[in-house]
Amino acid sequence: MTLKVRFAPSPTGHLHVGNARMALINYLYARNANGTFLLRVDDTDQERSKPEYEQGIKDALTWLGLKWDEEEHQSARMARYEEVFEDLKGKGFVYDCYETPEELDYMRKRLRSRGKPPIYDRSALDLSDADKEKLKAEGRQAHWRFKLPDGDIEWCDLVQGDKKFVAANLADPVIRRADGTFLYMMPSAIDDIDMAVTHVMRGEDHVSNTAVQIAMFKVLNDGKFPEFAHLPLLSGTEGEKLSKRIGSLSLADLQEDGLEAMAINSLLAHLGTSENIEATNDLDALVKSFDITSFGRGTPKFDSKELDRLNAKLIHDMDWATASARLDIEGADETFWEAVRPNLSRLKDAQDWAAIVYGKVTPVIEDADFAKEAMGLLPEGDWDQDTWQNWTNAVKEATGRKGKQLFMPLRQALTGMDHGPELKVLLPLLGREKVEARLSGDAA
Repeated sequence: MTLKVRFAPSPTGHLHVGNARMALINYLYARNANGTFLLRVDDTDQERSKPEYEQGIKDALTWLGLKWDEEEHQSARMARYEEVFEDLKGKGFVYDCYETPEELDYMRKRLRSRGKPPIYDRSALDLSDADKEKLKAEGRQAHWRFKLPDGDIEWCDLVQGDKKFVAANLADPVIRRADGTFLYMMPSAIDDIDMAVTHVMRGEDHVSNTAVQIAMFKVLNDGKFPEFAHLPLLSGTEGEKLSKRIGSLSLADLQEDGLEAMAINSLLAHLGTSENIEATNDLDALVKSFDITSFGRGTPKFDSKELDRLNAKLIHDMDWATASARLDIEGADETFWEAVRPNLSRLKDAQDWAAIVYGKVTPVIEDADFAKEAMGLLPEGDWDQDTWQNWTNAVKEATGRKGKQLFMPLRQALTGMDHGPELKVLLPLLGREKVEARLSGDAA
């Protein structure tokens, strides 16, 4: 049997780093085993599901390099869910209930006050046909629950080890709302069976859902169910849980910020493991080294500073051929790239250097005499990254200026700004002719 995993996002918002991590882990696990990576769009919530969100999710996966082998949409499978629902109803595995949300909430509170688990008491099973007709006459519409089989629900989790739930301590899950729409549980189990999913890898917040779904597999698939792996959810550096509602952690925003896709992959692939987190520009290398058993039970912390470190390392290791294909800088060459690369944290930062080196700058000169004297002290011969220090030492000795009084006027004359890239790098890129022109007050 071919190993098959699925990443099943709901297109109700932007893809965030927590979901991207699960997509990556599913992808790496599948590729490591020469298996199949399925993208299943869980779009049964027609009111909240949006085409633009689905496209955004696909764009983010593509940017990360996570190519999927198959694609399915739950919205196209409603007839199949209806078919299974009717079969379960006929066999007595689902039953109709008529409580209002307020009544259910009161029931839960009452059970908690008595020290009992707040689970549904199956009182709807005692309703006669006449009772149901009376409730319908009051305007109530039925919601439907799956009747959990008796006994223990057990599985061996690939991350958490042996898991056991007592069915009597679980509430029969609502699988269909009063408006006729299906909730997550049943369609997901049906899909996993029909699509031959062998491994389900997701966050630990789904552990109790898994217990319920395994109970469904026992009814729907003769007890056969996929292997499961539940990983701890990411938290921020202060311990807060990450959420797709935190816009700054959406993949779209991270991409717009100039982060490299492989910096994100490098971090997320090893976050929560005992392995060192190193920058790699090779997705295949992450595939080869992937081991689901290396993930621990502790809550991994997503640290943006660590991501910045990895990103800078990838930029510093990037060759000119790769950079030139992505940079749209007229006149830039390998010499420019080799000079500025060590000072970049984002590839787009190279534009700041290029604007000064290749663009026109209007010098800011408040003391023309000082600028003229400094120009006369420019070193002869070829310039390199030692030229700036040699020049400023000479200017310091001749004028007596030091610190900000020395460096700021030179920076403003050469760049038109009071901050920016290192001048020891800029000076040899600018060259004598452009430096002399700017010290003379000419835009160059």
